[in-house]
Amino acid sequence: MRHRSVSDLMTPTAVSVRTGTPSEEIAPLLVEYGITAVPVVDDQGRPVGVVSEADLLHRRPSAGPGSSAGDLMTSPAVVAQPEWNAVRAARTMERHKIKRLPVIDGTGRLIGVISRSDLLQLFLRRDQAIQEEIREDVVGRTLGLPPSALTVDVTDGKVTLSGRVRRRSLVPVVVRLCEGVDGVVDVTGHLGFDLDDNEHRAAHTTTSR
Repeated sequence: MRHRSVSDLMTPTAVSVRTGTPSEEIAPLLVEYGITAVPVVDDQGRPVGVVSEADLLHRRPSAGPGSSAGDLMTSPAVVAQPEWNAVRAARTMERHKIKRLPVIDGTGRLIGVISRSDLLQLFLRRDQAIQEEIREDVVGRTLGLPPSALTVDVTDGKVTLSGRVRRRSLVPVVVRLCEGVDGVVDVTGHLGFDLDDNEHRAAHTTTSR
């Protein structure tokens, strides 16, 4: 299974401003592109801060009409890397109480922006897409079973599994694998098994002592 990364979900070639961009030019950009904040980059294209709607609204008294992005920005910029998974990006946003993260490449240059709305795509996946991924990747490729070996029902991201697996120890493994599929909210397993290998393992441990 390949989980969605920041590079899969981000908006590439992000709108940005320079530190010297006049403050009166920033608000029209936010409106034009329907965004709430814009990265501020230096001459090498590296994010040094972010100017948000809040920064514009709470402009410092000392920052008069001639103020620039560099005067208003929140710095340093909290950034993400393209190889991060969505969970790490979401946790970073939550920790810093922000809604957008500039995404940088290996040289520190801005290559995109990921927002909370981008991350929501994972939880808006069609139930059918989640069902197909579980059948093909979890059941078929990972467990090596025919995709029809288990019944997989998905409603609003909630997965219900039924059927039988070879060994009892596989039951929690199957559940964990399904929980790791993007878009899954919850997993309920009604799985039987042919061999109780937990019992065999416990007996072997007792005998060995």
